[in-house]
Amino acid sequence: MKFSPCTSQCTNDGSHCEGCGRSHVEIAETQHITKQLVEHLVKYDYDDPENFLEMIKAKAIKRSNLIKEEQHG
Repeated sequence: MKFSPCTSQCTNDGSHCEGCGRSHVEIAETQHITKQLVEHLVKYDYDDPENFLEMIKAKAIKRSNLIKEEQHG
């Protein structure tokens, strides 16, 4: 599934946003993850938050790819 970012045309009716097409569950989970990342950045007050987020991005992609490989043999 390809990620569809917010288009600022949000709707709450039905199971999916008509603006971006994502499910309301996915949107809520993404908002929760984002909130956790921001709280972590604020708590540790990194001088280089971009570096931290790049590291998280690389680790998440690497781990995701490993899981996909394991699942598909």
